[in-house]
Amino acid sequence: MPRGSFRTALIIVLGSVLVVGVIAGILITRALAYPGDPHRGAGKEVELEVRSGMSFPAIAAMLADRGLIDKPSWFRLYAMWEGDTTNVKTGKYMLHDNLTPRQVLAVLVAGVKEVVTKVTLPEGKNMLEFFALIDAAKVAKAGELEALARDREFLGRHGIIGDTVEGYLFPDTYEFRLNEKPAVVMQRLITHHQEVWNDLLAKHPRDAAKVKERLGWTDREVLVMASIVEKEAVDPAERPRIAQVFINRLTSPSFQPRRLETDPTIRYGCMVPVHKSAACQQWDKRDRLHRAQLDDKDNPYNTYQHEGLPPGPICNPGKSSIQAVLSPDGSEFFYFVAKDARNHAFARSFDEHKRNVEKYMK
Repeated sequence: MPRGSFRTALIIVLGSVLVVGVIAGILITRALAYPGDPHRGAGKEVELEVRSGMSFPAIAAMLADRGLIDKPSWFRLYAMWEGDTTNVKTGKYMLHDNLTPRQVLAVLVAGVKEVVTKVTLPEGKNMLEFFALIDAAKVAKAGELEALARDREFLGRHGIIGDTVEGYLFPDTYEFRLNEKPAVVMQRLITHHQEVWNDLLAKHPRDAAKVKERLGWTDREVLVMASIVEKEAVDPAERPRIAQVFINRLTSPSFQPRRLETDPTIRYGCMVPVHKSAACQQWDKRDRLHRAQLDDKDNPYNTYQHEGLPPGPICNPGKSSIQAVLSPDGSEFFYFVAKDARNHAFARSFDEHKRNVEKYMK
């Protein structure tokens, strides 16, 4: 090869090596700087969820799609260098769109700090009242909870007969995560009800069998009665007697027609069902019941007009009200009226009841 040609070839080779070296140097410099370069964002918060089973490439792609990082392949290489591709925690994140890749990875590895809150769901509240309390605590939206509560497929999966989940949500104090999934919240309440229910049946097998046989009831009818007792009783000691009063009304041949005649059932029928009668639509729930509501035969929950139990529970009863129905006190009373804010006067005859009403309702 002529000397001139050799020199030319050598210059080309050296030049190529130099160019490659320069490019490599630039790439290495950029790669080294990448973890600390802030993303070009406006500083706004972006929500994303890392779900269980997501691969790191899928996580990197999601970050890029949400405008939180550039160069998802570089982000993967950086995470591999740090040994963190398998250390990302699942959960819902709120990330600013102007963080550095190092900061983004650090947040994902640290995980979401779980924020929990306590919610007290009192005995005797209906499902809509429960949902309002849960919504106020920022656990789940009331509308989404109600949609599940009326969803036939959801009810079927939990073995609930009826139009709603009413009665099957156990009243207690719960600890929930903020912004929890509605289905998770509902599952907790239903499961707790099932646990308490099964425990009571196990502790009172003979009583439960006796009540069911005498009245021809299933578990659901026991629960419906328990919900009525819950709404009528204030003093826990009176619950077995109030339960017995209602059972006497349904079973005694001398008591005709067999109507429970209790105001809370009417109120429930005017407040919770989706379809309400004309009289219910005219009623202001902050007001007392009027003759139009008491005489309303179109309200299926009106126990002044319809014999027997209403179509379903009218609230979510606690343990003592369920137990009262399983073990009523065996008394022979048919009537009761409030003596004060806590206790009632009971009567065996209507004449005795009228005297009690005159005495205590003045």
